[in-house]
Amino acid sequence: MKAIVWSNEGCTYCEQAKKLLESKGIAYEERNLAEGWAIQQLHEAVPGARTVPQIFVDDKYVGGYTQLVEYFKK
Repeated sequence: MKAIVWSNEGCTYCEQAKKLLESKGIAYEERNLAEGWAIQQLHEAVPGARTVPQIFVDDKYVGGYTQLVEYFKK
């Protein structure tokens, strides 16, 4: 299992999402908008995204942090 986390500096929910993935033993690639990734690239991956984090697990779009928590409850 692997994940992609679109994030930004100072984002509390981004940090919580990464910690949750780590607690589940899931490796993730962080795509930080403050470190080389562009908002346009985020919009290509998630059209209409207005907030971060935006999370994919195994190439399936999950959503934000709240949706990630729900994903793991299933």
